[in-house]
Amino acid sequence: MANILRKWIESDRRELRRINRLANKVEKYADEMSKLTDEELQAKTPAFKERIQNGETLDQLLPEAFAVAREGAKRVLGLYPFHVQIMGGIVLHEGNIAEMKTGEGKTLTATMPVYLNALSGKGVHVITVNEYLSQRDAEEMGRLYKWLGCSVGVNGAEKSPDEKRAAYQADIMYSTNSEIGFDYLRDNMAVYKEDQVQRGLNYCIVDEVDSILIDEARTPLIISGPGTGTSKLYKQTDTFVKKLKKDEDYKIDLESKTVSLTDQGIKKAEKYFNLENLYNPENTALTHHLDQALRANYIMLRDKDYVVSDGEVLIVDSFTGRVMKGRRFSDGLHQAIEAKEGVEIQEENKTMANITYQNLFRMYNKLSGMTGTARTEMEEFREIYNMEVITIPTNRPVARKDEPDLLYPTLDSKFTAVVNRIKKLHEKGQPVLVGTVAVETSEHLSHLLDQAKIPHVVLNAKNHKKEADIIKNAGQVGAVTIATNMAGRGTDIKLGPGVKELGGLAVIGTERHESRRIDNQLRGRSGRQGDPGLSQFYLSLEDDLMRRFGGDRIKAFLDRMKVEGDDAVIKSRFLTRQVESAQKRVEGNNYDSRKNVLQYDDVMREQREIIYKERQQVITEQKSLKWVLMPMVKRTIQREVDQHTLGDQKDWKLQEIVDFAGEVLVKPDDISVDDLKGKNQAEIVDYLMSLAEGVYKDKQRQLYDADQMLEFEKVVILRVVDAHWTDHIDVMDQFRQSVGLRGYGQLNPLVEYQTAGYHMFEQMVADIEYETTRLFMKSEIRQNVTR
Repeated sequence: MANILRKWIESDRRELRRINRLANKVEKYADEMSKLTDEELQAKTPAFKERIQNGETLDQLLPEAFAVAREGAKRVLGLYPFHVQIMGGIVLHEGNIAEMKTGEGKTLTATMPVYLNALSGKGVHVITVNEYLSQRDAEEMGRLYKWLGCSVGVNGAEKSPDEKRAAYQADIMYSTNSEIGFDYLRDNMAVYKEDQVQRGLNYCIVDEVDSILIDEARTPLIISGPGTGTSKLYKQTDTFVKKLKKDEDYKIDLESKTVSLTDQGIKKAEKYFNLENLYNPENTALTHHLDQALRANYIMLRDKDYVVSDGEVLIVDSFTGRVMKGRRFSDGLHQAIEAKEGVEIQEENKTMANITYQNLFRMYNKLSGMTGTARTEMEEFREIYNMEVITIPTNRPVARKDEPDLLYPTLDSKFTAVVNRIKKLHEKGQPVLVGTVAVETSEHLSHLLDQAKIPHVVLNAKNHKKEADIIKNAGQVGAVTIATNMAGRGTDIKLGPGVKELGGLAVIGTERHESRRIDNQLRGRSGRQGDPGLSQFYLSLEDDLMRRFGGDRIKAFLDRMKVEGDDAVIKSRFLTRQVESAQKRVEGNNYDSRKNVLQYDDVMREQREIIYKERQQVITEQKSLKWVLMPMVKRTIQREVDQHTLGDQKDWKLQEIVDFAGEVLVKPDDISVDDLKGKNQAEIVDYLMSLAEGVYKDKQRQLYDADQMLEFEKVVILRVVDAHWTDHIDVMDQFRQSVGLRGYGQLNPLVEYQTAGYHMFEQMVADIEYETTRLFMKSEIRQNVTR
């Protein structure tokens, strides 16, 4: 372990030496840039863009471009980046994480790599933890970028699609992480290219990178929507299918457990629902409901596949015969059975699109981040995001005094001690920032301070703008601020007049967080830019972390030290080490949990990329989608022919192939068994394809305008793909929630999920191709298809 540590420290030093040399090259341009007029400095931007066009790389431009941004910042913002900030900017440009202590000026540090990468014209995204910081940084730093000739945009939840599109087209865009994610998902649900807002994900700097890529990465982004339809439609289709006659109106294929309407059944449906053509694209929802009503009434058997108990439809597990409470059939089938049985139809939300932050941010061509606290999670950043954590030295030595933890036997004795300490500091005039793990703790402490008549403000991470204003004032003489540990990130606490002489900002932690990183953030609030300060954590044996980990060892240690009574207190480096050891275990557990989420989402990622890529090809096609549509038709025909031509030729089920062709490809009168007799499999496929080609040409003749034909193809393909893809996501989501139970049967849940996910995806693709073929081939065109 010691050898590994030495090697790591040495490689870290080597990396810092290299970055330092590059930063020196930037500084060498300082005099040259300072002599330029404003116009000459601004003219550098188009000159850099021209040099990029002529083949120069961003790496080659770095020293000069950084120097331009630095000089521009001095003239526009009145701020001149320090040497260590140049070093941080280099780390960001290279796609890594710059760990810079609080108060070292990360926002200004980012201006140099943002400007350099904006020159490529491919877009730079600066991601912040909330919209207030996005707006604030875009306004403050945007003055510099605009002065240098770069456009700046802000993306927010309240923006219209047009405003969002303009923001994404800007050279530099500020946004929150969630909004980037939701825009990505919404773009991949759009039917028209002009409804999409994003362009490619090129380069990204994530501010407070640990908060966004670690803390928020446990929960995926999900867009939900209502289920497949309304209870009215379920009841209507159920009433209709109950009147149908077997063989005349519908056929059942027992092998595949499928049921479909005959030609007579289709005519009855068109008459019943007053339609010209059941399979027109606008009737997709109705045909889906009809299919499910047929399945519910003629495939799903009561007391075998499900039971009805107390007015509720309950699934029966086909393996165990047990009723599966809380589980529901997906894709609207459960509601169709509820309509069949005459019980209350329960609508359900369904997952329409989802993605984890890990997979979202890994799509950027280059990803970087900055924070005051990333070192403890460096392994996760390296493994998941392929980013190294580089700790940048502080501009001035840290003068803050970090005192050892204090441990008390009970919560009451701990809070009494905290209030007494605050009282002493407040009387002296030294500002105090008190960190709490939970909102309830901050409210409890506020009540105690009220009783002690100590004026204070409470910050509960609810109002971001108010939060920033409170944090700004936390360094004034006599200020007492209670804050949840994460509150006010991104805002500096600057010391008021006379505070340095009083000892700087005092930070008091009322409990250790389960992550060392959060504790370090709280400590780092004090001692910015070489300011004095102090930090100390107050713990009790009744704290959550102490109860979960290490409590017995610490109690034994207390017994050995003969510490007794409620007023007992112990200050020890051993205690701090024990707590940090407990924190490491929790961090390990949390990492495993995030990795687990990612491993499951990786299965969906591959599928998502395939669907979204093909979907994008359909949306952006300008001429014809025949190259997409006809291979779908051929694969559908091939599957059907393969299924019914097993064994000897005398056993082939030619009638089933004819029925398929009549239901999906052509009018039933256009094909008979005699047309297929004597042909081998390949000849049957070719014959059916020739019929399909004829139908395609008929559609082209009817829609003589190529644009209308393209629009018709797009609508058919996208409607079917979206319906099946959202159903697939929902089914996978439900399966993900239940697959863990397979671990009890000595099976690996992840492997089971991967295997089932693959087969379900294959089936979905086959269903999409079948449904697209049926909709396109059977649609009758009676009017122009327009948007």
